Amino acid sequence: MRIGLFTDTYPPEINGVANSTHIVFQEMMKHGHEVYVVTTRKGIFRGVWDKDGRVYRLAGIQLKAIYGYSMTTFTHPFALEEIRKLHLDLIHAQTEFGIGIFARKCAREFRIPLIMTYHTTYEDYTHYVNLIHSDRLDQTMKKRVADVTKLYADASMEVIVPSEKTKQSLLSYRIYKKINVIPTGLQLDRFNPAAQAPETTAKIRQEYGFSADDRLVIYVGRIAEEKALDLVIRGFAQAHDSGAPVKLLIVGGGPDLERLKELSASLNLKHSVSFAGPIESARVPDFYRSADAFISASLSETQGMTFIEALASGLPLFARRDDVLKDLLIEGKTGWYFDDEQGLSNVLKEFCAMDSDKLKEMSKDAAEQAEPYSSEVFYEQLMQVYNRVIEESEDSYMLAKAKGKSDSIEVTLKRGLEKELVLDVSLDDFYEYGLKKGRVVAPGTVEILKRHQEENKAYRRCLTKLSIRDRSVKEMQDWLKANTECDSEQIEEIIDRLVRNAYLDDRSYCEAEVLRMKSALYGEDKIRRSLERKGIGTEIADEVLQRYNDEGENARILAEKILKKKRSASSRRTTDFIRTKLVQSGFSADLANSVIEKLDFSNVRNNEDKNLRTQIDKARRRYSRKYSGFELKARVYKSCVQQGYSSEDTIRILDGMEWLDEEN
Repeated sequence: MRIGLFTDTYPPEINGVANSTHIVFQEMMKHGHEVYVVTTRKGIFRGVWDKDGRVYRLAGIQLKAIYGYSMTTFTHPFALEEIRKLHLDLIHAQTEFGIGIFARKCAREFRIPLIMTYHTTYEDYTHYVNLIHSDRLDQTMKKRVADVTKLYADASMEVIVPSEKTKQSLLSYRIYKKINVIPTGLQLDRFNPAAQAPETTAKIRQEYGFSADDRLVIYVGRIAEEKALDLVIRGFAQAHDSGAPVKLLIVGGGPDLERLKELSASLNLKHSVSFAGPIESARVPDFYRSADAFISASLSETQGMTFIEALASGLPLFARRDDVLKDLLIEGKTGWYFDDEQGLSNVLKEFCAMDSDKLKEMSKDAAEQAEPYSSEVFYEQLMQVYNRVIEESEDSYMLAKAKGKSDSIEVTLKRGLEKELVLDVSLDDFYEYGLKKGRVVAPGTVEILKRHQEENKAYRRCLTKLSIRDRSVKEMQDWLKANTECDSEQIEEIIDRLVRNAYLDDRSYCEAEVLRMKSALYGEDKIRRSLERKGIGTEIADEVLQRYNDEGENARILAEKILKKKRSASSRRTTDFIRTKLVQSGFSADLANSVIEKLDFSNVRNNEDKNLRTQIDKARRRYSRKYSGFELKARVYKSCVQQGYSSEDTIRILDGMEWLDEEN
């Protein structure tokens, strides 16, 4: 397989991305693949090949603020011809900007499948350009970082991340490409504690002012603000002031190096903290083995390669809590956690008080903890992605036509002799996925566009439905489930989109429904039940209902309306009917009784005898066809009592009437 690794940084530069890319290069070469690296150099004019013809370095400008990085443009016409000659099977981009953009240009130009590894959480680096330290600007920049990351990730066929923490970050950006969690592997033999040479260790310690008996903690990496080394130095100062004889060696270079040297001097740590500056990559394992433990307070790591290197070297870790460390640092076994300077001072004192046997035991545990991160396992996982992407690229589509419509673009895709595939693509998707006539479109991207087409169609149907009347979020979710083929994830996206665009708002919907039902003289119990069925939460419903203090007044109005209509019933029957209607309308039984007690039943009572006689006449006519005499009278009596008239009044009027065959 012919593989191109595109990266903004590569050895001899020392940082996580450079080291990780070099490990990929070495493993692929070891297994017989043809591998080429395209990276940057400080300089101008054309790119140049290294002596072995494997590393092609493009001219760029060194970024002083970000030590070890040179930024280049993505327009290199001469370099394009060099890349063409390589006949690559696959491009693996290790960075998003500069060389990363050039990688995407090459992939499009030569129709080469592209994958990317997301090494860096750029949200942790916005301070480099936020020079005015504005919180608002910082939030805006973090949002922009998320948008750009999504743009680049979605332009790749698949994405590789070194940790679950990084995957969750990308998912929060709504990246829909397949995300593979593959921790970068190490050539563990390089860091084997058994390879320690006592004379080398003694020489390194002596060079930086430490004795063989000193408890020495080492940091290896870039010296920059996001690494939080000022916290480490202050923690060592507190431990030193409390009498703990612990020493610190800081290895690496970066924009914060001089500031941290000044901080160390101001805290009187001249004999306890030493700065080695940048060193050659080949010497790094010896520096690890010269120490007794490793420290880093960084929370910006996507994997923490130096943590794994230190463990493989047999060094317990000092670190702040972070998701990337949950499988590396087992407290009390492979290291110690700290939260602040005082916490670091405390664990450093514990470290100094530990006997040599316990330290040897922790060293052994640390080396064992690094074993799953072998470069061979890394290679096998990486090849699964490479093979899958190359296989899928053979099934890719070619964008044959693109026709603009009012609010979308109709694209026609072709693949071999298959029937043309026509999709209605939103303007956002068209530009986000870099679609263009003649462009190769991966099968995964086509599937995403199909899903989005289905979502957009369902979304437009939702707008039509909402134009008729407002609905709650739950009502729309239920409607989408019943009337579309969208899955739960698509439905969630459609609902989020409707909410973002203010077409759905449960609070506003609740306020309108409460007003409508209050106007219809519904009680709060019924209103709450109705809102609950429509998915409106109790908290929102209660908050809206509290603004209406008309429950008693509405119950009175409804009761009086019912009373006016029930002119021909008995007073008891009318009372029961009003009570039932009030409760059915959502008013409490206590409120119904209270309202009824205050109603004026005088008209009903004044007409009681008249209404009773009318009821008797109706019942007599109904039963006289079948009964007569005493039995007819009994039937009429029973009917009147059931209608709520009193027994005494009914008997009084019945006795004054003439009943044939009464003696029978």
